Amino acid sequence: MVLTDAEGRMLFCSPVRPGSCADITQARQLGMSQLLADGPFMEILADAGYQGMGAQTGGRVVTPPHRKFKKNAPAWYEERHELQRKAHSSRRIRVEHGIAHLKNWRALARHHGRREHMSDIVQAVAGLLSHQQTATLDHAPRA
Repeated sequence: MVLTDAEGRMLFCSPVRPGSCADITQARQLGMSQLLADGPFMEILADAGYQGMGAQTGGRVVTPPHRKFKKNAPAWYEERHELQRKAHSSRRIRVEHGIAHLKNWRALARHHGRREHMSDIVQAVAGLLSHQQTATLDHAPRA
């Protein structure tokens, strides 16, 4: 699980868990739903893997719209659903770019080592990426 700010800069990267785990389950195990429900109001733009978490966090987690109709949907519903989906996607694109920056690191893209070390590698790369992004901000040319 990766959290970024509105500009796509990495704020948090969770440790890697063995095996497959649903996104929402990992967020619950990390205590994110409780933290968001009890903490200050902030809007989290999440993907479809977090459907239902918005209700648990008082609307703080915003996911793409859920499809109400599987078959034979009215034309107006299809139009509205597509507009809502595109609006969410347009707001979330910076988050996806932040995640992509993490995946571009060679240590993660071509990992051939032991799985036991993967969590440490991910945390190290996340720290380096975060440092790189903040250093770029500090040394940016000012007009």
